[in-house]
Formats: sequence, structure tokens, C-alpha cells
Amino acid sequence: MSVQDRGERVALLTRWMEPADANLAGFVHGGTVMKLCDDAAGLAAVRYSRQRVVTAAIDRMTFLVPIHIGELVTFASTVNATWRTSMEVGVRVEAENPLTGDRRHTGSAFLTLVAVDEDGRPVAIPPLELLDEESERRERDAQIRRAGRLAERERIRGAQA
Repeated sequence: MSVQDRGERVALLTRWMEPADANLAGFVHGGTVMKLCDDAAGLAAVRYSRQRVVTAAIDRMTFLVPIHIGELVTFASTVNATWRTSMEVGVRVEAENPLTGDRRHTGSAFLTLVAVDEDGRPVAIPPLELLDEESERRERDAQIRRAGRLAERERIRGAQA
């Protein structure tokens, strides 16, 4: 399914990696990638909810292979699931050598964002319409991740009591 077919639940952010993005090893700094994942997730969440959003959690950030300075990096974000005021957004990170066109999957992230009003209070968002088998799978997987987050939170609270 194309980006246009998915409508306003997706966003693409592409950035050329520059020397200022490098870590001491000479690759793109992981923190730069994380910030851009957060930016891309925020774009998809705002487009979907038509509300301000804040990041509540980054559940997982996986770095598969290094990104090189001079590569184009695309952050493709998709709203995977929605709840009353929050949503999970998945981000796929791909690097491209602009001289050869070679592309590779370099990482992925799952973020939870909350829609808020101008005072920062959570506001309701529309339910997510599941368009196809892919969106059903994404939603199902997001529900599993959410159940794990909530269970972990309860275990921590229980241990603190």
C-alpha cells in the first residue's frame, strides 16, 4: 500500500547526514537517529490526530547497521494503533547512498505519543481504521507491546509498595 493510500497516518522525513552528525567512530550518532525518529513519529501523530502531541515513551530503538556520513536517511513513520488519547507510531529507518542508490534498513523504533490540548492535558483522538492485513498486523503487534508496557508498569509499582 502506498503512502497516499494510507492517508494521514504516515509521514516521511529525509535528511542528508553531515559531518556534524558524526560520533567518535565516524558514523552517524545514535542520538541523532533517535531524535529524527522522534520527529518523524511526531509528524505522523500530528497528521493523524490533528492535535499537538508529546512523546510519552520510546519502547524500542533498534540499530541494525551503521549509517555513514553523506548518506540520505529516510524515516518512514506509521501510526500502528490508537487508544483514547495515545497512539503507537512505528518508524523504519533506511539509509541510501546517493551516488549508487543502494538502500538498506538501518533501524526501527516504536514510540508512544499522546495528543494534548494547549494546556498540555491529554485529549481524545479518533480510533484507527484498519485498512488491510498489514494495518491489522501492525495494530495487533502494537497491542502486544502495550500489554507488555502496562504489565511492566504494574510490576514496578508493586515492587515500590
